[in-house]
Amino acid sequence: MKLSDFDFDLPDDLIATRPAVPRTSARLLVAEADQISDATVADLGQWLRPGDRLVLNDTKVIPARLSGQRHRDTAQGPMAAKVEVTLLEPGADGCWSALLKPLKKVKLGEEIIFSDQLSARLDRVEDGQGYLAFNLSGDDFDTALAEAGAMPLPPYIAAKRAADEQDKTDYQTVWARNSGAVAAPTASLHFDETLLAQLREMGVSFSYVTLHVGAGTFLPVKVEDVTTHKMHSEWGRVSAEAAEEIAATKAAGGRVIPVGTTALRLIESAARSGAIEPWEGDTDIFIYPGFTFNVADALMTNFHLPKSTLMMLVSALMGQERIREIYEHAVSQRYRFFSYGDASLLIPAKTRV
Repeated sequence: MKLSDFDFDLPDDLIATRPAVPRTSARLLVAEADQISDATVADLGQWLRPGDRLVLNDTKVIPARLSGQRHRDTAQGPMAAKVEVTLLEPGADGCWSALLKPLKKVKLGEEIIFSDQLSARLDRVEDGQGYLAFNLSGDDFDTALAEAGAMPLPPYIAAKRAADEQDKTDYQTVWARNSGAVAAPTASLHFDETLLAQLREMGVSFSYVTLHVGAGTFLPVKVEDVTTHKMHSEWGRVSAEAAEEIAATKAAGGRVIPVGTTALRLIESAARSGAIEPWEGDTDIFIYPGFTFNVADALMTNFHLPKSTLMMLVSALMGQERIREIYEHAVSQRYRFFSYGDASLLIPAKTRV
């Protein structure tokens, strides 16, 4: 299975840098059997039915991008220099792993000041990655970070424009509640409270799971034989309540439809035995053609990067030839791609090739 099998031509102007407003006005491509329909997210209920269950990732994106200054006394007097930081994840020792630019010029123990309230010291460096000890913790840290930090937009958006205050709302789901992600579960960005209420009224149920999406989600695949690719690891949890709800839906003949690849990867991680179970830990599950899905009956997701692991995932769900047809349609109809782009509802045939 070659990396080139998951490539396609994508015009640069189809990469969205701002989301649709309102959220549910984003376009929705629905692929089922041999049909492709063009709609909007507001129309989602037309393809759902009573007894279906949407699985939602309730992770909350932290404003993980920080710009600070390191201060150092020199023979010529006090000196300040800029340091750019992207937080990755907190460790058991209280330090945050982070990407620092320029890492080589920051000394161990040196203080980096981000605001009047927030600062950190470089505790250690391991494998080219810095670990920062902040001056605050708990709610005080969250409050100071919210004021000093910027949302960690995906690299392909950040290359076109800087994050701003609007992104703190746009790049967050309406049900976000468990802080820890440095990237959003982007298919979920299309929902608002009105749509959730409409779906609930028609008999669609919801289960919440948590997968803290990491920066590794944007890492490119660098091997030609994709089966040898090593996935990044992310922390997730499927509660006993969520597992019971999902199992009950399956038993009753309803469809389990994760919203986003993160929710899908998590519930399939929790069902490696064949049935969904409560689960908590780090997952590096890699889904590519040939994968056996034990839980997901369909998937709502955005449109993904050529040659990415997410293209491999949707190819596993729908079949490689079918996903090529879907993406050719999306490009020809000028759907908007990636994190702030449009959505698709992928309903596979019973037999996947």
